[in-house]
Amino acid sequence: MTVSLTSSTTSTGVIPFDFVSFQSTEQFHGAMREQLAQDIEVLFAYAKLPSPLLDACRYVMTGQGKLVRPLMVASAFASINSSNNARTDERNDDIDTLDADLDALLENDSDYDMSRRAALAVELLHTYSLVHDDLPCMDDDELRRGQPTAHIAFDEATALLAGDVLQTLAFEVLTAEMPTFAPFDANIASQLMAIFAPRARRMVSGQMLDLNAEASTNIAQDDLEAIHRDKTGALIEAALLMGGVCAGATAPQRMALQECAQYIGLAFQVQDDVLDVTMTTDTLGKPAGSDEKLDKSTYVKLMGVDDATSYAQSLFNDGRAAISHELHSRELSDNEDTVGTANDALLALIEWLWSRKK
Repeated sequence: MTVSLTSSTTSTGVIPFDFVSFQSTEQFHGAMREQLAQDIEVLFAYAKLPSPLLDACRYVMTGQGKLVRPLMVASAFASINSSNNARTDERNDDIDTLDADLDALLENDSDYDMSRRAALAVELLHTYSLVHDDLPCMDDDELRRGQPTAHIAFDEATALLAGDVLQTLAFEVLTAEMPTFAPFDANIASQLMAIFAPRARRMVSGQMLDLNAEASTNIAQDDLEAIHRDKTGALIEAALLMGGVCAGATAPQRMALQECAQYIGLAFQVQDDVLDVTMTTDTLGKPAGSDEKLDKSTYVKLMGVDDATSYAQSLFNDGRAAISHELHSRELSDNEDTVGTANDALLALIEWLWSRKK
């Protein structure tokens, strides 16, 4: 049967993003975004933060972000699940059976609920990094996700503390006892922590390296890539691996996810550098040309727009090829860039990322 993921709900919540076989990027992303929005509110009710800290946290967590990293968790979880279980649309014959099965899944499926926790964790950590990056002592930006940055909307001290508490919640959420979530799986949680913690540390180290590079001239491409494998790539690695672990990824699948993430993480940064000089502030939702204003070392400065764009495309292709075999998709050919994406959430996400304009 066909189910619309963007509108269907059950008595306990939205349709799980992994339950119905992948039908379209729009449907899948809509289901994930709806689930994440609900889970953010559950988390804030659990955390009992004082005002204006709660207001600032809700403000930055519910803005118009792309939600790339939680989408990566959800996509890796759905793709590995689909690959391992070979699920089909014939699993449910009528809507009553579907609703009953969904209610049971939402209540009892700890693997799915661990993926919800992982998606929350990576978005919390990413948002904390943005709040701190925008502070006057860092990039001193006044616009993020199409709205005033946290220290502009509130004040610098509140923004600083909002970033601090989002970082701590990113780890707490993996084992917190929260309503609407099944009890955490200790085995999965320990694996998630082992993936997440060192990559969170690498993200901060990468930011420091990026700041150091601002004082350098003629930085080599290898050095620039080393910065961004940590600053941008580390959390993308965490997202794909955490989604895979929640779905019971095999050792070869984890290796493939890791390789895919390394390509996609670098591609994402190269693409960001291109968009910074080719898109407007209204489109980006943040100040266009900010890299040039801060005299940052970028791939555009190093390669030029055209070569940087071609490099980003080749990295996306490599990332897609790295995971396609483990997902039982057709191999890429020299002139067929979108093969194997029609029924797979992760491969479709890579296509969606390549086509983004912000």
